[in-house]
Amino acid sequence: MCRNIRPLHNFEPPATDDEVSAAALQFVRKVSGTTKPSAANQEAFDHAVAEIAHITRHLLDDLVTNAPKKNREVEAAKRRARAEARYA
Repeated sequence: MCRNIRPLHNFEPPATDDEVSAAALQFVRKVSGTTKPSAANQEAFDHAVAEIAHITRHLLDDLVTNAPKKNREVEAAKRRARAEARYA
C-alpha cells in the first residue's frame, strides 16, 4: 500500500470527503504509475478517482467495529514518533 494513504476507518470525527478523495487520488496515482496523466488519459484518471472515492465512502459507512474511536491527533503523534525513530 502507498505510504501516503492513511487508515480512514474508526476515527472521531469520521473521515471527510476530502480525505476520502485524497486517498482515492493516491491509489489511482500508484496503480497508474503517474501523478499527472496525459490529456488523452485525464478523463479516465478522473473517473477512476471519483469511482474509488465513491466506493471507499460506502465501505467506510458500512464497516462495523466494537473498538473505541481513534483520535486523529494521537495517531498523528504516533506516526511522527515512528518516523523520528526510523530516520534518527
